[in-house]
Formats: sequence, C-alpha cells, structure tokens
Amino acid sequence: MLVLYNIGITIYYTLVYIASVYKNKAKMWISGRKNQQVNPLNSSIWFHFASLGEFEQGRPVLEAVKKQYPSQPIVVTFFSPSGYEVRKNTPLADAVYYLPLDRAANAQKFIATINPVMAIFTKYEYWYHYFNELHNRHVPLYIISGIFRPNQVFFKWYGGLHLKMLKLVTWFFVQDIDSKHLLHDVGVTSVTISGDTRFDRVWANAQLPKALPEIAKFKNGQKLFIAGSTWPADEQLLIPLIKQYPEWKFIIAPHETSANHINGLFGMLNKRAIKYSEIGTANFGLNTLIIDNIGMLSSLYQYADVAYIGGGFGVGIHNTLEAAAFGMPIIFGPNYGRFKEAKDLVGLNAAFSIADGEELLSTAASLMDDAQFREGCASIAKKYVEENTGATAAILKYIKERH
Repeated sequence: MLVLYNIGITIYYTLVYIASVYKNKAKMWISGRKNQQVNPLNSSIWFHFASLGEFEQGRPVLEAVKKQYPSQPIVVTFFSPSGYEVRKNTPLADAVYYLPLDRAANAQKFIATINPVMAIFTKYEYWYHYFNELHNRHVPLYIISGIFRPNQVFFKWYGGLHLKMLKLVTWFFVQDIDSKHLLHDVGVTSVTISGDTRFDRVWANAQLPKALPEIAKFKNGQKLFIAGSTWPADEQLLIPLIKQYPEWKFIIAPHETSANHINGLFGMLNKRAIKYSEIGTANFGLNTLIIDNIGMLSSLYQYADVAYIGGGFGVGIHNTLEAAAFGMPIIFGPNYGRFKEAKDLVGLNAAFSIADGEELLSTAASLMDDAQFREGCASIAKKYVEENTGATAAILKYIKERH
C-alpha cells in the first residue's frame, strides 16, 4: 500500500507540474516549493493548514497557543497557494512555508529543520510520511476540528495505510459524536469531542468586525442581500432576483476574482453595478456592488440582512458560519450534505437549500418580504453559533496539561 501511495504522490506532482504551464495556481504550487528556503529552528510549534479556510478555522487555536507559549517559534505551513499567498506574512507565525511534497526524505528534512515540540493539523490533511516522521521522533500530533464520514477511505477495506495514519495521531479533537464513534470502531480511542473551532473564530469576528464605511454608504439604510463565495452557476440564478428587488441593495463577492470573471459578471448585470475597486467614483444609485478582491467577505456580512452562500451547485457550499454569526437567514444550493453546520441550520429553519432559480426566487421572497420571519431566522442562526463556541478552550486545556 505504501508503494501505491508513493506512486500516487508522484502522479499528483506530475499532473500539477503539467497544469502549471497554463494554470497560475498550479504554477505557484510548483514554484513556491521549488524556491523556498526552510530555516532551522529550535522547539517550534508547527501548525499545518490545507488552505485559507482551514487557517481561519484553526486560527483561534493558533492565537491561543501563541499567547500561551510566547517564547516558542510558530511555524505555519500550507498545502495550497490560496492559503500561503494570503497569509505568508501573518504576524501569528515566525515562519510560513509551503508543505514540501509528502516524500520520506522531504518529511525527515523538514521536521529535522524546524524541530517541532508539537504539530497541530486542522480538519483535513493526512500525509503518511510527515505523520510517520513525527511519530518516530515522539513529537505529539494533534488533529483539531476533525470530522469523519463512513464513506472516507479510512473506513474502507482497502484503506489500511490511511487507517495507519489515524493511529499515528496522538489525539483527535473532533466536531461531533459520529466522528468519535467512527474512530472508536477502527480502534482509535484517543478522541475528544470538542466541537468546531470555526465557531470561536466567526463569533469573535462578529463581536468586533472591521468597519467598512464605504459599504455602509452603499447600503444607505436599505436592506442588503449579500451573495458570498459565488460561482457562475450561483450568479446566473441571482440576476433575476436582483431585477425583482430594486429596492434592496445587493453585494456579490465571487469566489473567483480574476478580471475575466469580474468583467463577465459585470456584463451579466448589464453594467448596472459598481465594482469595489471603483467605489470611490461610483454612482451609489445603483443597487449592486461586485467585490473584486479577496479577504473582505467576513467583514461584509455585518451589513447584510439575508445571505446566499455559493458553491452548492458544485462540489459543496462555502463557509456559512461567517454569515450566521452576524445573525441572518442563509440560502444555498443543494450540495451541502458534507457540512454539519449547514445541515444543523437547515434543521433549525435558519438556512434554506434551493435546487434551481425558481426555488431561489420563492425562498428569497419569503425572507425579503416578511420581516418578522426573516428576523426570527436570523435570531436562530446567531444563537446557534454562540451556543457552539468553546472548542478552542477545550483544546488548549488539553495541550496545557501536557506541555
């Protein structure tokens, strides 16, 4: 199995290398690893994140650990350029790197260089050689905000190597009891149900959000519908809704912010929209604002009354909790089954899944036309987030008792 795993890693690298000829993200993935110099450290604390979303998810623990152990250097690694490029200069870390490809020699060299006293991985990312090297060096490895499903490879008859990875982890902090049961069923008992650290992150953000005066000016006291992390399939459905509610303001924050995509969306709106990059000279009589940058979304939600979260017509929806923490009903597409918080919010009648444009119009109308219903849903969403905070404190308590 290890031979097949190593072959798979090589094939993956080859495919990314080929894609780097014409895809900028793949090019950054290759060049970032090729050009980086890892500097020696002593007794570091290593945090690894797949991408930007996992960084924000694990950020409360990162901040708490940095505060608890101020004299120890923090190393942060990313698998994806979308995390590394945005957070490569974060003041929360002493060093930020791309995670070298998971080969035995890379793992040995990287871990020997940063010399960690503990490693903390968030939610996903299971790399055999890194886990095995940490285990061989007796370095504790913690998985935080872990969540497991029966269809994952760990629990299949052919998942022996991946099951071994689970058994190399020192302790799991999982989101729910189902994950704990799945781990127990395969003999992994070093598990605590601590919840999801994203709740701590989004709740803290909602208590002290960054003010955006230009957004307040755009809203101008009107009701605001915000569509976050949208894809083309989402945006096509939103156009009729925008036309149907000229008295509402709309903000679209696409997942993809390339010039081609932004200009295409601008065209779909018949150029009756404002680009955020041009907001200083904008006509505020227009009711739609397109966010053509990355990093504002979590602060934008403070101004919204209803949120639509994109991705539900693709591989899966994006972050619903950032919106829920500010208190608002949420709408998204049908592919949300992998996200516990989305299922919880739907069950609580604070979020609504739609299958097509017709359902979007009817669902949005029930919220936009009925203030009492909208505000009731908003209150439920906010309460749900608040009641699920506390994962960071549970994780830090465990770590403090052992380090």
